[in-house]
Amino acid sequence: QVQLVESGGGLVQSGGSLRLSCQASGLPPNSYYIGWFRQAPGKEREAVSCISHNDGNVYYADFVKGRFTISRDNTGNTLYLQMNDVKPEDTAVYYCAVGSIRQGYVDDYGLDSLTSRMDFWGKGTLVLVSS
Repeated sequence: QVQLVESGGGLVQSGGSLRLSCQASGLPPNSYYIGWFRQAPGKEREAVSCISHNDGNVYYADFVKGRFTISRDNTGNTLYLQMNDVKPEDTAVYYCAVGSIRQGYVDDYGLDSLTSRMDFWGKGTLVLVSS
């Protein structure tokens, strides 16, 4: 069973930086995506960034390109999201998630399509950006 625990959220000023971490265990042995999603108050959950485990491809939502960086440690069990130049609209609960999905799925259907396909979710960590 996959378990995901996020940490690193908090209050940050606009223009500042924050790094989120996700400690993962029980990851699938085969093809999967692991990534970050967020849900702002009153809005639907959306994909932020993900990594395709098999080929290492990285994907970003347009609204974070150039500001956020996703990465994993050498063991692959810790996922990070480095958030730079944060904006008030980045305020949300950030979730780590894993989905046993074939390689190439995001290339075919887009990053947003992952949101409904992920199998395991963490409980989330709150990021508050003050203006």
